[in-house]
Amino acid sequence: MIRSAAAVVGTLLLLLSLPGSVELALLTCSGILPTRKKSNPSAAPIAPVRKLAVVIPAHNESLNVANSVLSLAHCARPETLVGLEIVVIADNCTDDTAIVAQGAEARVIERTDESRRGKGYALRYAFDRLVAESFDAFLVIDADTIVEPNLLTEVVRLLETGADGVQTRYGVVNPEASIRTRLMNIALMAVNVLRPRGRERLGLSVGILGNGFALTSTTLAAVPYDAHSVVEDLEYGLKLVRSGRRIEFADGTTVRGIMPSAGRGVETQRVRWEGGRFSMIAQNAPRLVPEILNGNPALIEPLLDLLLLPLAFHVVLLTATAAIPFAPTRLYALIALILVGCHICAGIVIGGGSWRDFAALMAAPLYVLWKLKMVPKILKSVSPDTLWTRTERSPNR
Repeated sequence: MIRSAAAVVGTLLLLLSLPGSVELALLTCSGILPTRKKSNPSAAPIAPVRKLAVVIPAHNESLNVANSVLSLAHCARPETLVGLEIVVIADNCTDDTAIVAQGAEARVIERTDESRRGKGYALRYAFDRLVAESFDAFLVIDADTIVEPNLLTEVVRLLETGADGVQTRYGVVNPEASIRTRLMNIALMAVNVLRPRGRERLGLSVGILGNGFALTSTTLAAVPYDAHSVVEDLEYGLKLVRSGRRIEFADGTTVRGIMPSAGRGVETQRVRWEGGRFSMIAQNAPRLVPEILNGNPALIEPLLDLLLLPLAFHVVLLTATAAIPFAPTRLYALIALILVGCHICAGIVIGGGSWRDFAALMAAPLYVLWKLKMVPKILKSVSPDTLWTRTERSPNR
């Protein structure tokens, strides 16, 4: 009787974690492959980008927005680019974000709508305004972001080869601020570098990560930015895949945002992000399965990605599976835990990490416990109506 119960529980836990394990195996193996050689880089552009708008959605970001604008101003410009405009969309701000952005010589669009608050609404408002001004493409970065000098050249180069959109690497400005920010950076090297590389090498859309992504005006006309959840990037990325469009990976450039290192902002950010992801799982997973069965195999990988829980929770699920006294599922759990370790280590190597990142993994169990403490708050935040609130953090540098 006990053996039968263990078999049932172990099998259920295996089924819950199996899609995520398959996704990790698929993207880790493909992500470590060498970079694919591109065709003639000097060939004439398929879709010339003459006019580019860099859109910065900002909600109460007076501490950081000027440095982000200045970071963009120091970027090298592609030779083909005739017009470049940095546009800050100051959304429902109660501070002097607009004044600070104007002082940094950005164009500012102010938006006030208390009934429709969120980054997705801000972006849709900006896109609707700017599309009418004949921009060829739009690059989105967050208001706490520092960019690499080659950002514009890399993004424009890929767009001009015919990409529907582009996603850059996305990392952390301040990994040295605390052990927690270093662990967050390690996670982002896996999620925002290794996994997009893996998708790129499999010929899949790499998705968008909310920061450092670009879209052509043609893409926006075909798939309007109607994504208003707290994880609007994930929501819109699914819309793009459903439409048959593909986002390519700009592996040669990086945008870096600030992660809160202490205080209430640390917990607030994680609760918002992960509550939003669980909400997306509940809303979209049941819809994706029949769409796949009805002949849209392009949605298989996005479904696997959606069912892959945040790594801390995936590890907890696998640990629980390993604890069940049933040999087949215990063996699976041990193999899957080794796979997680390989995935994280590959992310550090591919993401350009150092020995300090490997050393920081010693604190990973404490980070997992911290995440488990937040589960009740995360579950309470599982709602499509979660508001866009600014995360408390230090100014960027």
